[in-house]
Amino acid sequence: MHLNFSEMYVDSDIKKAVEQVLDSGRYIKGDNLRQFEREFADFCNTKFAVGVSSGTAAILLSLMALGIKKGDEVVVPSHTFIATASPVKFLGATPVYVDIDPVTYTIDPAKLESPITENTKAIIPVHLYGHPANMDPIKELAKKHNLTLIEDSCQAHAAEYKGQKTGSIGDLAIFSFFPSKNMTVAGDGGMVTTNNEELAQKISMLRDHGRTGKYIHEMLGLNLRLSEIPAAVGRQQLKHLNEWTDSRRRVAKKYNTLLDGVVETPTEAQWAKHVYHLYVVQTDDRDGLSKHLNDHGVSTGIHYPVPVHKQPCMKVANVNLPVTDACVDRILSLPMHPQLTDEQIEYVAEKVKEWIK
Repeated sequence: MHLNFSEMYVDSDIKKAVEQVLDSGRYIKGDNLRQFEREFADFCNTKFAVGVSSGTAAILLSLMALGIKKGDEVVVPSHTFIATASPVKFLGATPVYVDIDPVTYTIDPAKLESPITENTKAIIPVHLYGHPANMDPIKELAKKHNLTLIEDSCQAHAAEYKGQKTGSIGDLAIFSFFPSKNMTVAGDGGMVTTNNEELAQKISMLRDHGRTGKYIHEMLGLNLRLSEIPAAVGRQQLKHLNEWTDSRRRVAKKYNTLLDGVVETPTEAQWAKHVYHLYVVQTDDRDGLSKHLNDHGVSTGIHYPVPVHKQPCMKVANVNLPVTDACVDRILSLPMHPQLTDEQIEYVAEKVKEWIK
């Protein structure tokens, strides 16, 4: 048996939507993008959504719209994909790294306040692996210190915190539609959601060379638009997101039952709806288990083996993140996607048990 780590869903409706764009001759700034933005905003229960070229672009443009610049600081977790923090540094500002909660893998609210200074401008909690961060205490801190709260929801489409959709909790939220995500656009793509009209308008301008008309450029912007073909694919994928979320939760529940007491399985906080972008376990011999599974046709991943604060281009001295440093040598991501069958899940669990004797 061979099991892919993730799989993208493609059906006749998606193919037809792409063909319709090709036949239309309108490939950028068309009706598919406008409708996708409206539909995604409605899904997240926000007033505005702005489609952009990637999740990284969504973070970068959000920071640009906020005026983040050299001398500013932005608080981020280090246990995340580098794109949570790299746009901060790209703009000349400083990422300030905070440790994670050992159960949810998300930023630890108890460790957030001490690194806040007069230069701190924003906090970016990451809803990692599909599990939302504990947002209430984070929101309280942001309000107390007058900081902008940016949700990194790149792995948390349809996740919920106390019944509220991720993407609608902070001042801004960013999503990625990379092919492995819970929904995709068949390539790179991203979205910013917000209830702030001014920020939405700024981001819309910044993604399109800062223009208000064809030849009038009010701001110094970039070309980071979402094109019509990915927008058309995204609209079709969004129609399936709720059912896919249910399927991912079904897969995780079966994994949890089969692997209970074998490896450390993911936890869902009482206040959370976990959407299992990734199914991450912990075990002492992570590398041995990974090799064993791959030898038996089970694809695995590690998210993420090197924390951001230790990446060569981001490295900073004197950062003490004991929970982050401890987990990165033990975590292993098992196959997770809505198409997994009970037979396939049982096969993965069987192979895990073979190694963890």
